[in-house]
Amino acid sequence: MKNFLNVSLSLFFVSSGLLSQNKGLVANSESPYSKLQSIGLQDVKWTNGFWKEQFDVETKNTLPYMWDLYHNDEISHAYKNFEIAAGVSKGTFKGPSFHDGDFYKIFEGMAATYAVTKDKKLDQEMDKAIALFAKVQRKDGYIHTPVLIDERWGTLGPEEVKKQLGFEKYNMGHLMTAACIHYRATGKTNFLNIAKGVADFLYDFYKKASPELARNAICPSHYMGIVEMYRTTKNPKYLELANNLIDIRGTTNDGTDDNQDRIPFRQQTTAMGHAVRANYLYAGVADLYAETGEKKLLDNLESIWDDVTYRKMYITGACGSLYDGVSPDGTSYDPTVVQKIHQAYGRPFQLPNATAHTETCANIGNVLWNWRMLQITGDAKYADIVELALYNSVLSGMDLEGEKFLYNNPLNVSNDLPFHQRWGNEREGYIALSNCCAPNVTRTVAEVGNYAYNLSKEGLYVNLYGSNSLKTKSLNGEEIEIEQQTNYPWDGKITLKIVKAPKDLQNFFLRIPGWSQNASVAVNNAKSNDKIVSGTYLKLNQKWKKGDVIELNLPMPVELMEANPLVEEVKNQIAVKRGPLVYCLESDQLPAKTSVNDIALNVNSKFTTNDFILNNRNLVSIEAEAVIKSDNSWNKTLYKPLNSKDATAVPVKLIPYFAWGNKGKGEMTVWMSH
Repeated sequence: MKNFLNVSLSLFFVSSGLLSQNKGLVANSESPYSKLQSIGLQDVKWTNGFWKEQFDVETKNTLPYMWDLYHNDEISHAYKNFEIAAGVSKGTFKGPSFHDGDFYKIFEGMAATYAVTKDKKLDQEMDKAIALFAKVQRKDGYIHTPVLIDERWGTLGPEEVKKQLGFEKYNMGHLMTAACIHYRATGKTNFLNIAKGVADFLYDFYKKASPELARNAICPSHYMGIVEMYRTTKNPKYLELANNLIDIRGTTNDGTDDNQDRIPFRQQTTAMGHAVRANYLYAGVADLYAETGEKKLLDNLESIWDDVTYRKMYITGACGSLYDGVSPDGTSYDPTVVQKIHQAYGRPFQLPNATAHTETCANIGNVLWNWRMLQITGDAKYADIVELALYNSVLSGMDLEGEKFLYNNPLNVSNDLPFHQRWGNEREGYIALSNCCAPNVTRTVAEVGNYAYNLSKEGLYVNLYGSNSLKTKSLNGEEIEIEQQTNYPWDGKITLKIVKAPKDLQNFFLRIPGWSQNASVAVNNAKSNDKIVSGTYLKLNQKWKKGDVIELNLPMPVELMEANPLVEEVKNQIAVKRGPLVYCLESDQLPAKTSVNDIALNVNSKFTTNDFILNNRNLVSIEAEAVIKSDNSWNKTLYKPLNSKDATAVPVKLIPYFAWGNKGKGEMTVWMSH
C-alpha cells in the first residue's frame, strides 16, 4: 500500500508540474537571479584525455571502493548504522557523527555517475539503500541514526545536545542534495519523498526551536540542500526556511567566529572560522540569493570572496590555513575567554605551508561556492577558481588510482619538522574518524562534467576544457551538440566542433582563463579579430551550422610565481605554474640525504616539459636546474652566515601538485628558494 501511495504521489507531482524537470547539478532554470543555468547531469560525456582518465578511475576504482568500504562494518559502520536504526539488526551507533552524511555523499556520486553511464547495477544498489532509508525515517520525517538508534535500542540522551553537536543538519543537508541529484538522474521520486519528509521536519523544527538550538550550523550543508529542495518541489515553505536559516545566524550570545555566527551574516564582510563550514555557508547563501535577489547577501559574498581570494587562499585554491588558533576578531584581552578556531581561515596573508590545514572538504567547498557565484553573475573570475581548486587542491585529496585519500593538503612536507601533526601527510584508504573528505571527492569527480558548460538566454558558456561530447538543449528547447577535442591541461589547443546548433543566432562564450596571455581564436580557420581579455568570457556571435569549428589556443609557458610580500612564509621564494596547474618538487628527484628545503631553483633554467606516466596516468613534468649548497646542515643551528660558495648544480623534475605522494613516503614542496 505504501509503495502504491508513493507511486501515486510521484505521478501526481510530475503530472501537475510541481516537480522541477531541470536535470542539472543545481536546478536553477527558474531561479530569477541566476544569470547562468545548469545543463543536464547526463549532457556531457568525457571522450578522452585528462577528465576521461579521471572519470574512468572514478567509475572503475573510487566509487566501487567507497561503496564497498561504507558497507564493510569492520572498517566503516555507516551502512550498518542505518540497518540498526531500521531494526534490521541490533547494535549501537559506531563511527563519527557525520557518518550518515558521508554515505549520502557517496550515494550522490553514484547517482551522478548513473546519469552518465545508465549502469543498471548502480540503479539497483541505490534502490536498496533508499528502501533502507525509508525504514529508518521517523514518521515526522526525522532521520539521523545516532538519535534513532538510541530511540530504538538504547537510552535516548538529551536529544537537544545531539542536535547541536552531532552534525545532524549536516547529514540532513547531504541527504536532501543527494535526493535531488538522484531524482534528476533517474526520474524516480522514492528518495525525493524521503527528502521531503526531512525538509518538512526542518521547517517545523526551526519554527519552534529556541534561538540557541536553532543556531546549529556545524558544516551547514542544509543551506544548499533546502534551497535545492525548493527548486525541485516548488514548495514555498522551503524558501521560507532558507531565509530563516540566514536570519537566525548571530542572534544568540554564544555565537562564535568558528561557526560564523558571532555576528549576523548580513554584518559579515570577511571570511572567518572553520573553512569547511564557512565555504558551505557561502555556497548556501549564494543559492538563496539566486532565488531572492537580496542585494545585501550578494554584497557580503563579494566582499568575503575578495578577502579569501586576495588575502587568504593558497596558490592551489586551497582554503583554511590553521589547524587550531584563536579568532582575530571575536576575542577579548581576557585570555580565559579567547575564542578558539579550528581548521580555519586565519588572519589575512597567514598562509603557512608545512602546517597548512587545507582540508579537502574546504577546497571542495571553495568549488561549490565559486560555482554558485558563477551562476548568479556570469563572471569568469569565479570559473577560474573552480578550475584552480579542481585541478590542484581537490584532486590532490586522492591518489592517482582513486583509492587512497588525504584529509589535509599541505604545500610542504619536511622530514625534519620537530613535532607530530594530527593528520598525516600520506594518503590512506580510510582515515579513521575523519573520512569525510574521501566521500566528498568521490561525488565531486563524478560531477565535474556538469561544471563544463552553462546555458543562458544569450547562448552557451564554455567553462572548463576537456575532450567531451555535449548534447543538450537551449533554453528555447532546441538541440545543441558539440564535440570538444583537446589535450588540456597539458596543451592549450582546444577545438569545438558544432554538430547541431539552433537555427536562431547563437552566442558561444569561451572562458579565457585569468592565467592566460596572448590567447587566439579562429572560426573555420579564420582568425577572430575580437579583443581577447584574460579572465573574461569571449563572445562569439554568428549563425552557426553543422561542421563549424571553433579553435581556441591558450599558450602555456612555464610561469614563475611569487606571493604578496605580506605572506611571510614564502617571502623571496617562488612557485612554478603551467596553465591551470601548480607544480611541486619531491625529494625522490634529489641526491640522497638532500631535503627539498636545501635546493634553490635556477630562475634562468630552460624549463622544458616532458610527458611521463605515473601509476597508469598520463602526466607532464617540468625539468629545470637547481643548486644545492655544500653546507646544508642545520643541526642545532637556527641562524648562520649566508654562503653562496661551492654550490652544486643539479637537474630537477617538477610534477603536478595533485600527483605528489604517489611514489611512497618522501618530502615535497611547492615554494622554493631561488
